[in-house]
Amino acid sequence: MKFSALTLAVLVAAFSDVASAHYRFAWLTAGGVKGAEYENIRPNTNYNSPVTDTTSTDIRCNVGATGSATTIKTVAAGSTVTFDLDQAVYHQGPILWYLGKVPSGQTAATWDGSGANWIKIKQEGPTFSSGSATWPMYQTYSASIPSSIPSGDYLLRVEQIALHNPGGAPQFYISCGQITVTGGGSASPSYFSIPGHITATDPGITVNIYNAFTSYTFPGPAVFSG
Repeated sequence: MKFSALTLAVLVAAFSDVASAHYRFAWLTAGGVKGAEYENIRPNTNYNSPVTDTTSTDIRCNVGATGSATTIKTVAAGSTVTFDLDQAVYHQGPILWYLGKVPSGQTAATWDGSGANWIKIKQEGPTFSSGSATWPMYQTYSASIPSSIPSGDYLLRVEQIALHNPGGAPQFYISCGQITVTGGGSASPSYFSIPGHITATDPGITVNIYNAFTSYTFPGPAVFSG
């Protein structure tokens, strides 16, 4: 089959766009209802590019992410929430979930994520078999909201870390949903700040996944167990 020069140019451009595109968490499902694109998730000015600086405040919810035009989704404590991406994850690395408790006097739409108000609620990493590792590379990810956390407004943060060592710095693909948790408990978690929860030298980030890779240590604090 022969193609004209114009057709070939179009095909090359289309392939380049696909090849350069990165995945993004843009849809939130709670209570069995899937929101529209960025309806309950803070849009950002980074579109689908990753964050690379672990010390930047962009590591919270992505570059330029604000909640002023984003609605807040009501979520029952103990229920399951789901993030969907525009395409399946194709870089190897872990998936981590965080909740940020909104301080008194603010809402999930106004809080910038600052202060020691965060906990980790889930982490997914590789499974090892016959000397090889398999990562959770999907288009949909789900987690349960801890039933014991206090009711109130939260930022629900999901993060996939693309581990490119050797050959490049890790990339952080991040989105924050805005939720109000109802029917919660009275737990008093040990909160931490973002940034500050990880460093660029964390073993879970610097690990070489291509050479003698037989175990993995997740970056950041432990998962909340309350």
